[in-house]
Amino acid sequence: MKTKRSLRLFFSYLLLIFIGIASIYPALWTIMSSFKVGDSLFSDTFIPNQFTLKHYSDLFHPENIAGKQVPYVKWYWNTLKIATMSMIIGTMIQLLTAYAVSRFRFKGRKTLLSTVLVLGMFPGFMSMIAIYVFLVQLNLLDTPWALIIVYSAGAALGLFVAKGFFDTIPKSLEEAARIDGANHFQVFSKIILPLSRPIITYISLMTFTGAWMDFIFAGLILRSRDQWTLAVGLFNLVDSYSSTAFTLFAAGAVLVAVPITILFAFTQRFLVEGLTSGANKG
Repeated sequence: MKTKRSLRLFFSYLLLIFIGIASIYPALWTIMSSFKVGDSLFSDTFIPNQFTLKHYSDLFHPENIAGKQVPYVKWYWNTLKIATMSMIIGTMIQLLTAYAVSRFRFKGRKTLLSTVLVLGMFPGFMSMIAIYVFLVQLNLLDTPWALIIVYSAGAALGLFVAKGFFDTIPKSLEEAARIDGANHFQVFSKIILPLSRPIITYISLMTFTGAWMDFIFAGLILRSRDQWTLAVGLFNLVDSYSSTAFTLFAAGAVLVAVPITILFAFTQRFLVEGLTSGANKG
């Protein structure tokens, strides 16, 4: 029995080490490549023989980079604007929707939840053509608001985690507030929201990360170079056979990870708490 347990523990640690190496090695390789001299990603050694910050400097000087116009700061600002607006609007939609289905019983509630659950099982890119035609009709193609609408509306499909969290908040708190004369909006804004900091953090981070990293919808909707996001712009740097901007791409990718890393580092406690609390009930 003891031998069997030791073997299971050994293979568990072996699997964790393998997953850790598979996760960390590509990130370290990209970081090391961003400091290499020259344009090629190939090197005899993992750690560069000579370090340079030239690629990071080139990102902020868009003229004459690899023979292409690379408005990296503009792409960064576009991505930050779209991700932040999507996070604010998407979080509000998710919280309000989850609160409504958690606290109120109305006709068609179960049908609505089942429909959202089924729709959430389909990959988002299945609706690409329909969304494209819809945005053309609204004359929103090649605008940041097109992506903000898509990301914010799509975030509502993830309401089940927030609903599970709201189900854990005692209804007696709301009933006491209602007896004191508070209306539903006051109950939601002054009692429920202050108690929901972990789930708000979780939803905000997930929505922000999804909008920040998306390439498929951004590549479909944004056509002009000045409207591109970071994912589309950086891919364009290395998508041709004649491209020689691989180390510049690595430097841009490292800077892309900075906001996400900072957000996860400062909100890790709330993130884990929100995820586990929301998983108590479905």
